[in-house]
Amino acid sequence: MAKILKNREILLVVAIAALLMAITLRFPGFVAPANLARVYNDTSILIILALGQMAVILTRCIDLSMAANLALCGMVAAMINAAFPGVPIPLVILAVVVLGALLGSINGLLVWKLDIPPIVVTLGTLTIYRGTIFLLSNGAWINAHQMSDAFKALPRAPLAGLPVLSWLSVLAIAAVYLLMTRTPVGRAFFAVGGNPHAAVYTGIDVGRTRFLAYCLSGALAGLSGYLWVSRYAVAYVDIAAGFELDIIAACVIGGISIAGGIGSVPGAVLGSLFLGVIKNALPVVNISPFAQLAISGTVIIIAVAVNARAEKRKGRVILKKAEAV
Repeated sequence: MAKILKNREILLVVAIAALLMAITLRFPGFVAPANLARVYNDTSILIILALGQMAVILTRCIDLSMAANLALCGMVAAMINAAFPGVPIPLVILAVVVLGALLGSINGLLVWKLDIPPIVVTLGTLTIYRGTIFLLSNGAWINAHQMSDAFKALPRAPLAGLPVLSWLSVLAIAAVYLLMTRTPVGRAFFAVGGNPHAAVYTGIDVGRTRFLAYCLSGALAGLSGYLWVSRYAVAYVDIAAGFELDIIAACVIGGISIAGGIGSVPGAVLGSLFLGVIKNALPVVNISPFAQLAISGTVIIIAVAVNARAEKRKGRVILKKAEAV
């Protein structure tokens, strides 16, 4: 029982279930399977982004530019489609995923080669990427009537009972889970975050590992950029403004340690779902937007406090005291 209570993923499942039960008292229809599927679909983009942020945080870094990366890639996707509607959608998606990875690699190179603190680097690139959107678009919006039907239809297209957007998030979860648990790169993320000095002695290049984490984060932001503008059928400078805070909050709630080296894919997913349920449920029970912000902030602070206490309790015994023979 004690082990169960210490397991963050199980606690999050219990918390989500309790939250759903509480919401049911006010609005029974919220837990209908069709509505829960819609909640998951609404949270899919956050899940994809949280997976990328998780990789970065595991290496003792942070990416504040993810939402700006998403916005820039989304604007580029919309502009390509508006100017050349005949370009196949898979090619548009590939282009923005590559662009996102390149934008992420800029963060990674600055952190790796110039040894600039990650929070400073990504705060700077956040502003640069937002400014670049304005320069590309001249501040203009790209609306639904300027986008092709195929461009807008893909995320909403039904497949085996769920929209394609939901299935893409499931695919991202599976891919990142395999990366984290079955590849040397995934293990290097944990090693660098757990103890970068020890990681060097095992032959891991700390800077290169962080660079790869930023590339992964950027690629997922690029994919999310297309999904965002095609789903909402609009592209403008302030797309997803402030969404980086939700991404980081999802990771923290999911048990990914800001200090690095601790976290899991299920944790990031459950943290995103917890936030998704809250954001979908609060308007239903007539809670004002200002109260919603306060509740979300309170949840983040509690999650950070729980993480800090858990990490403090754990500790690590490097050398055990020899027993007398």
